Amino acid sequence: MAIALGKPGIDELTDAEGALREWQSDGAPTQLHPGDLGWFRRYGAEVTAAAVRTWSRDNRVLAVGLLDGPGLLRLAIAPDAWRDEELARKLVTDLAAPERGGLPTGRAYVEASPGTLVRDLLLADGWQPDEPWTPLHRDLAEPVDDPGVRIETVGPSGAGVRAAVQRAAFEGSAFASAHWHAMAAGPAYGDARCLVAYDDQDTAVAMVTVWSAGPGRPGLLEPLGVHRRHRGRGYGRAVTLAAAAALRELGASSARVCTPSANAGAVATYRSAGFRGLGEVRDLQRDA
Repeated sequence: MAIALGKPGIDELTDAEGALREWQSDGAPTQLHPGDLGWFRRYGAEVTAAAVRTWSRDNRVLAVGLLDGPGLLRLAIAPDAWRDEELARKLVTDLAAPERGGLPTGRAYVEASPGTLVRDLLLADGWQPDEPWTPLHRDLAEPVDDPGVRIETVGPSGAGVRAAVQRAAFEGSAFASAHWHAMAAGPAYGDARCLVAYDDQDTAVAMVTVWSAGPGRPGLLEPLGVHRRHRGRGYGRAVTLAAAAALRELGASSARVCTPSANAGAVATYRSAGFRGLGEVRDLQRDA
Protein backbone atom coordinates (compact mmCIF):
# COMPACT_ATOMS: atom_id res chain seq x y z
CA MET A 1 0.00 0.00 0.00
CA ALA A 2 1.03 3.62 -0.54
CA ILE A 3 2.09 5.79 2.37
CA ALA A 4 -0.78 7.87 3.70
CA LEU A 5 -0.62 11.24 5.45
CA GLY A 6 -2.91 11.32 8.47
CA LYS A 7 -4.30 14.00 10.78
CA PRO A 8 -5.17 12.19 14.00
CA GLY A 9 -8.25 13.05 15.99
CA ILE A 10 -8.08 13.56 19.74
CA ASP A 11 -8.82 9.90 20.41
CA GLU A 12 -6.03 8.87 18.02
CA LEU A 13 -3.24 10.88 19.62
CA THR A 14 -2.34 7.94 21.85
CA ASP A 15 -1.36 5.99 18.73
CA ALA A 16 1.13 8.70 17.74
CA GLU A 17 2.46 8.87 21.29
CA GLY A 18 2.77 5.08 21.37
CA ALA A 19 4.83 5.08 18.19
CA LEU A 20 7.11 7.78 19.59
CA ARG A 21 7.64 5.73 22.74
CA GLU A 22 8.70 2.68 20.74
CA TRP A 23 11.24 4.71 18.75
CA GLN A 24 13.14 6.07 21.75
CA SER A 25 16.42 4.31 22.51
CA ASP A 26 19.76 5.25 24.01
CA GLY A 27 21.60 4.27 20.85
CA ALA A 28 19.55 6.52 18.57
CA PRO A 29 19.93 10.27 17.95
CA THR A 30 17.52 12.58 19.71
CA GLN A 31 14.23 13.07 17.88
CA LEU A 32 10.64 13.99 18.70
CA HIS A 33 9.71 12.44 22.08
CA PRO A 34 6.25 11.56 23.44
CA GLY A 35 6.96 14.20 26.07
CA ASP A 36 7.05 16.83 23.34
CA LEU A 37 3.43 15.99 22.53
CA GLY A 38 2.67 15.92 26.25
CA TRP A 39 4.14 19.39 26.73
CA PHE A 40 2.27 20.72 23.68
CA ARG A 41 -0.94 19.48 25.31
CA ARG A 42 -0.86 22.62 27.46
CA TYR A 43 -2.73 24.27 24.58
CA GLY A 44 -5.55 21.75 24.86
CA ALA A 45 -6.44 18.46 23.23
CA GLU A 46 -8.03 19.98 20.14
CA VAL A 47 -5.07 22.23 19.36
CA THR A 48 -2.65 19.35 19.90
CA ALA A 49 -4.55 17.04 17.56
CA ALA A 50 -4.62 19.77 14.91
CA ALA A 51 -0.82 20.09 15.13
CA VAL A 52 0.03 16.39 14.74
CA ARG A 53 0.65 14.59 11.45
CA THR A 54 1.35 10.91 10.84
CA TRP A 55 2.66 8.99 7.83
CA SER A 56 1.60 5.34 7.70
CA ARG A 57 1.91 2.29 5.46
CA ASP A 58 -0.19 -0.85 5.90
CA ASN A 59 -1.70 0.67 9.08
CA ARG A 60 1.75 1.08 10.65
CA VAL A 61 2.90 4.57 11.64
CA LEU A 62 6.31 5.27 10.12
CA ALA A 63 6.69 8.98 10.95
CA VAL A 64 5.14 11.48 13.33
CA GLY A 65 5.32 15.25 12.90
CA LEU A 66 4.43 18.07 15.28
CA LEU A 67 3.72 21.56 13.93
CA ASP A 68 5.43 23.23 16.88
CA GLY A 69 4.91 26.92 16.17
CA PRO A 70 4.59 28.90 12.93
CA GLY A 71 6.41 27.16 10.11
CA LEU A 72 8.23 24.52 12.21
CA LEU A 73 7.64 20.80 11.78
CA ARG A 74 9.44 18.48 14.20
CA LEU A 75 9.78 14.95 12.83
CA ALA A 76 10.39 11.51 14.29
CA ILE A 77 10.83 8.46 12.07
CA ALA A 78 10.73 4.76 12.92
CA PRO A 79 14.33 3.52 13.24
CA ASP A 80 13.94 0.94 10.49
CA ALA A 81 12.48 3.55 8.12
CA TRP A 82 15.22 6.21 8.34
CA ARG A 83 16.45 5.36 4.83
CA ASP A 84 13.06 4.30 3.40
CA GLU A 85 12.99 6.04 0.01
CA GLU A 86 9.22 5.89 -0.45
CA LEU A 87 8.66 7.48 2.95
CA ALA A 88 11.34 10.14 2.45
CA ARG A 89 9.99 11.23 -0.92
CA LYS A 90 6.43 11.29 0.41
CA LEU A 91 7.55 13.52 3.29
CA VAL A 92 9.32 15.92 0.95
CA THR A 93 6.28 16.11 -1.32
CA ASP A 94 3.87 16.73 1.56
CA LEU A 95 6.10 19.35 3.17
CA ALA A 96 6.12 21.30 -0.09
CA ALA A 97 2.31 21.31 -0.35
CA PRO A 98 0.55 23.56 2.21
CA GLU A 99 -2.84 22.27 1.09
CA ARG A 100 -1.89 18.87 2.52
CA GLY A 101 -1.74 20.31 6.02
CA GLY A 102 2.00 20.41 6.37
CA LEU A 103 4.13 23.53 6.30
CA PRO A 104 2.88 26.93 5.13
CA THR A 105 4.37 28.73 2.16
CA GLY A 106 7.40 30.95 2.69
CA ARG A 107 10.01 30.59 5.41
CA ALA A 108 9.78 27.25 7.16
CA TYR A 109 11.80 24.89 9.33
CA VAL A 110 12.05 21.13 9.70
CA GLU A 111 13.63 19.21 12.56
CA ALA A 112 14.85 15.94 11.04
CA SER A 113 17.67 13.87 12.49
CA PRO A 114 21.01 13.58 10.68
CA GLY A 115 21.16 10.21 8.97
CA THR A 116 17.56 10.25 7.79
CA LEU A 117 17.02 10.16 4.04
CA VAL A 118 14.38 12.91 4.22
CA ARG A 119 17.02 15.28 5.61
CA ASP A 120 19.36 14.42 2.75
CA LEU A 121 16.61 15.05 0.20
CA LEU A 122 15.65 18.38 1.75
CA LEU A 123 19.27 19.54 1.66
CA ALA A 124 19.49 18.50 -1.98
CA ASP A 125 16.31 20.49 -2.62
CA GLY A 126 17.85 23.73 -1.34
CA TRP A 127 17.04 23.68 2.38
CA GLN A 128 19.86 25.06 4.56
CA PRO A 129 21.07 24.25 8.10
CA ASP A 130 19.72 26.64 10.75
CA GLU A 131 21.17 27.67 14.13
CA PRO A 132 22.87 24.90 16.16
CA TRP A 133 21.31 23.13 19.12
CA THR A 134 23.07 20.97 21.69
CA PRO A 135 21.38 17.73 22.79
CA LEU A 136 22.67 16.41 26.11
CA HIS A 137 22.33 13.02 27.76
CA ARG A 138 22.83 11.54 31.22
CA ASP A 139 22.91 7.81 31.95
CA LEU A 140 20.68 6.82 34.87
CA ALA A 141 22.15 3.43 35.73
CA GLU A 142 23.61 4.85 38.96
CA PRO A 143 21.83 6.87 41.67
CA VAL A 144 21.74 10.65 41.21
CA ASP A 145 23.33 13.04 43.71
CA ASP A 146 21.06 14.82 46.16
CA PRO A 147 20.15 18.25 44.74
CA GLY A 148 20.78 19.96 48.07
CA VAL A 149 17.52 21.92 48.04
CA ARG A 150 13.91 21.11 48.84
CA ILE A 151 12.09 19.64 45.85
CA GLU A 152 8.31 19.33 45.70
CA THR A 153 6.30 17.33 43.17
CA VAL A 154 3.55 19.53 41.75
CA GLY A 155 -0.07 18.46 41.99
CA PRO A 156 -3.24 20.36 41.06
CA SER A 157 -2.99 22.60 44.13
CA GLY A 158 0.56 23.63 43.22
CA ALA A 159 -0.14 24.50 39.60
CA GLY A 160 -0.19 28.23 40.34
CA VAL A 161 3.27 28.19 41.89
CA ARG A 162 4.64 26.07 39.04
CA ALA A 163 3.14 28.47 36.49
CA ALA A 164 4.49 31.56 38.26
CA VAL A 165 8.05 30.21 38.27
CA GLN A 166 7.85 29.43 34.57
CA ARG A 167 6.65 32.95 33.75
CA ALA A 168 9.55 34.34 35.79
CA ALA A 169 12.02 32.03 34.06
CA PHE A 170 11.07 32.62 30.42
CA GLU A 171 10.63 36.12 29.08
CA GLY A 172 7.26 36.54 27.42
CA SER A 173 5.83 33.31 28.85
CA ALA A 174 2.08 33.37 29.49
CA PHE A 175 1.98 29.93 31.10
CA ALA A 176 -0.88 29.80 33.63
CA SER A 177 -2.55 27.27 35.91
CA ALA A 178 -5.04 26.43 33.16
CA HIS A 179 -2.17 25.38 30.89
CA TRP A 180 -0.82 23.06 33.59
CA HIS A 181 -4.23 21.44 34.09
CA ALA A 182 -4.66 20.97 30.33
CA MET A 183 -1.20 19.36 30.13
CA ALA A 184 -1.80 17.15 33.17
CA ALA A 185 -5.10 15.92 31.67
CA GLY A 186 -3.27 14.40 28.69
CA PRO A 187 -2.36 10.70 28.60
CA ALA A 188 1.38 11.39 28.34
CA TYR A 189 1.34 13.04 31.76
CA GLY A 190 0.68 9.66 33.37
CA ASP A 191 4.43 9.08 32.99
CA ALA A 192 5.50 12.64 33.79
CA ARG A 193 6.34 14.73 36.84
CA CYS A 194 6.46 18.47 37.51
CA LEU A 195 8.98 19.54 40.14
CA VAL A 196 9.56 22.86 41.89
CA ALA A 197 12.75 23.71 43.79
CA TYR A 198 12.66 25.94 46.91
CA ASP A 199 15.41 27.91 48.61
CA ASP A 200 15.99 27.99 52.36
CA GLN A 201 13.44 30.80 52.66
CA ASP A 202 10.75 28.54 51.13
CA THR A 203 10.71 30.62 47.96
CA ALA A 204 10.02 28.75 44.71
CA VAL A 205 13.15 29.31 42.60
CA ALA A 206 13.13 26.77 39.75
CA MET A 207 10.89 24.30 37.95
CA VAL A 208 11.09 21.38 35.55
CA THR A 209 8.78 18.88 33.90
CA VAL A 210 10.11 15.42 33.08
CA TRP A 211 8.56 12.92 30.67
CA SER A 212 9.17 9.19 30.66
CA ALA A 213 8.88 7.13 27.48
CA GLY A 214 8.58 3.96 29.55
CA PRO A 215 10.98 1.72 31.47
CA GLY A 216 14.35 1.25 29.83
CA ARG A 217 13.94 4.19 27.46
CA PRO A 218 15.30 7.77 27.49
CA GLY A 219 13.24 10.35 29.35
CA LEU A 220 12.99 14.03 28.51
CA LEU A 221 13.37 17.32 30.44
CA GLU A 222 10.95 19.85 28.94
CA PRO A 223 10.85 22.59 30.09
CA LEU A 224 13.34 23.61 32.80
CA GLY A 225 13.76 27.13 34.09
CA VAL A 226 15.13 29.18 36.98
CA HIS A 227 13.38 32.29 38.30
CA ARG A 228 15.19 35.33 36.91
CA ARG A 229 15.72 36.77 40.40
CA HIS A 230 17.45 33.64 41.68
CA ARG A 231 19.94 32.80 38.96
CA GLY A 232 23.64 32.21 39.57
CA ARG A 233 23.07 30.36 42.85
CA GLY A 234 23.16 26.74 41.67
CA TYR A 235 19.41 26.21 41.46
CA GLY A 236 19.61 25.22 37.80
CA ARG A 237 21.98 22.38 38.63
CA ALA A 238 19.86 21.41 41.64
CA VAL A 239 16.60 21.12 39.71
CA THR A 240 18.38 19.29 36.87
CA LEU A 241 19.63 16.70 39.36
CA ALA A 242 16.12 16.40 40.78
CA ALA A 243 14.77 15.88 37.26
CA ALA A 244 17.27 13.12 36.55
CA ALA A 245 16.40 11.42 39.85
CA ALA A 246 12.68 11.59 39.07
CA LEU A 247 13.20 9.99 35.66
CA ARG A 248 15.28 7.25 37.26
CA GLU A 249 12.43 6.56 39.68
CA LEU A 250 10.11 6.32 36.67
CA GLY A 251 12.38 3.66 35.17
CA ALA A 252 14.02 5.73 32.46
CA SER A 253 17.37 4.48 31.22
CA SER A 254 18.69 7.99 30.67
CA ALA A 255 17.70 11.65 30.69
CA ARG A 256 17.81 13.89 27.62
CA VAL A 257 17.49 17.60 27.06
CA CYS A 258 18.17 19.91 24.12
CA THR A 259 19.03 23.60 24.27
CA PRO A 260 20.25 26.22 21.79
CA SER A 261 24.03 26.07 21.60
CA ALA A 262 24.10 29.85 21.94
CA ASN A 263 22.70 29.46 25.47
CA ALA A 264 26.09 28.70 26.97
CA GLY A 265 24.78 29.05 30.52
CA ALA A 266 22.18 26.32 30.02
CA VAL A 267 24.71 23.98 28.40
CA ALA A 268 27.09 24.55 31.33
CA THR A 269 24.31 23.92 33.85
CA TYR A 270 23.38 20.57 32.33
CA ARG A 271 27.01 19.52 32.13
CA SER A 272 27.47 20.40 35.80
CA ALA A 273 24.64 17.97 36.61
CA GLY A 274 26.34 15.09 34.82
CA PHE A 275 24.96 15.48 31.30
CA ARG A 276 27.26 15.12 28.31
CA GLY A 277 26.83 16.63 24.89
CA LEU A 278 25.87 14.43 21.96
CA GLY A 279 27.17 16.77 19.26
CA GLU A 280 25.41 19.76 17.77
CA VAL A 281 22.35 19.38 15.57
CA ARG A 282 20.64 21.87 13.28
CA ASP A 283 17.12 22.19 11.99
CA LEU A 284 16.72 22.79 8.27
CA GLN A 285 15.47 26.15 6.99
CA ARG A 286 13.71 27.06 3.77
CA ASP A 287 14.00 30.74 2.87
CA ALA A 288 10.93 32.79 2.09
